Amino acid sequence: MNKNTYIAIMAGGVGSRFWPSSRESLPKQFLDILGVGKSLIQLTCERFQKMVPAENILVLTNKSYVGLVKEHLPQLPTDNILAEPSRNNTAPCNALLALKIHQKNPDATLVIAPSDHVILLEDVFLKNITKAVNFVSSNKSLATLGIQPTRPDTGYGYIQMSSQQKDGIHKVEEFKEKPNRETAKQYVESGKYLWNAGIFIWTAAEIIDSFKKSASQIIQVLSEDLSQLNSPNEQNYIDKVYPNTESISIDYAILEKADNVYTIPSDIGWSDLGTWNSLHAYLEKDEDGNVSLGKAFTLEEVKDCFIKSNQDKLTVVRGLENFIVIDEKDILLIYPKDKEQEIKALKGTITDSKYL
Repeated sequence: MNKNTYIAIMAGGVGSRFWPSSRESLPKQFLDILGVGKSLIQLTCERFQKMVPAENILVLTNKSYVGLVKEHLPQLPTDNILAEPSRNNTAPCNALLALKIHQKNPDATLVIAPSDHVILLEDVFLKNITKAVNFVSSNKSLATLGIQPTRPDTGYGYIQMSSQQKDGIHKVEEFKEKPNRETAKQYVESGKYLWNAGIFIWTAAEIIDSFKKSASQIIQVLSEDLSQLNSPNEQNYIDKVYPNTESISIDYAILEKADNVYTIPSDIGWSDLGTWNSLHAYLEKDEDGNVSLGKAFTLEEVKDCFIKSNQDKLTVVRGLENFIVIDEKDILLIYPKDKEQEIKALKGTITDSKYL
C-alpha cells in the first residue's frame, strides 16, 4: 500500500446496547469484549497496521475519549487523534477528516472503518480494501465494502447492487434503510443486496467535492479557516466550528444522493457485535448453547444463555433458559434474550448517572 493511503477509525460511539458493560465513560470499543486480552479498537488498529504504518492511521472520537484512545493505541501520533467536541453524527466527522488529510496530502485516499467490528478473514478483508483503494484512486468514485448477508437481518441497512460488475466491483443502485423481516427475506433471496457495514473508501478530494455538491453547509462551516488544521491551534479551531455543523449521517448527507458509489461484495467473517445476542452467536458455546465469560461457573439446567461475570467469584446458575446475565461491579442485569432490544431504552430510564 502506498504512502497516500490513510485509515480512519471511527471511535466516538457509546455502545448503548452493551450496557451495563459498556458505559458512557468506557464504551464498547475500549472493552475486551471477546475475552482475548485486547480491546476492539486495539484489534482494529492492529488489523490495519498490516496495511499502513501507524502514522497513516487516524482515530475520530469524542473529546471525552481522547485519553482512552491514547491509552489503548500508544503507537499513534497524538496529532492523529481527532476529537469531536459534540456528537453531530457521521457526516461532519468525515468532512473534517477529509479536509485535514487533503491539506496534508492532496493525493490521499481514505479508508473509513468502525472501531468495534470483528473480521475473521483478515487477509480477504485487506485484499478487498486494497482493490477498493486502487479503484477509487483511478476513478472519480466512492466505494464501500458490502457484506454478503447470511440471514434476513432487520438490524442492518442494505445496499442494492447492480448485476453488472467489473473485477468484482458493482455499481450501487440504492441504499436501503433497515427493513422489516419479510423485506429482509426478499433482499437476501434476490442475491442483489448486501449489508451496509459502514466501511467506506474514497479519495479526500472526491469526498470533499461530494460534500460541496450535497452537504455544502458542513463543508462551509469547517472551511472557515483551513490553515488552522494540522496546526498547533487545530483543536481550538475544531471546538469553535464543529458544533455549528449539521447533525446528519454520511449515508443521508452524501451516499444516498451520489450517483458514483460502488461496492465490493465481501465474505470476510464479519460481525458488528452490536448486541449481546450477536456476541452470543459469535462466541463458542457449550453443549447446551451457553456462553460463559468470567472466572468460574457452575451451570445446571441452563440453556441458550449468555452469562458474563467480571468478578473474582464463583457464579452459580440453575434453571435458566434464553437469558442474558451480566454481572458488573455495580450492576447486575438479568434479561430475556428475545427482549434485548429493550436494553437501550431501559438505560434511558435510569436517573443516576453513575450507572450510565
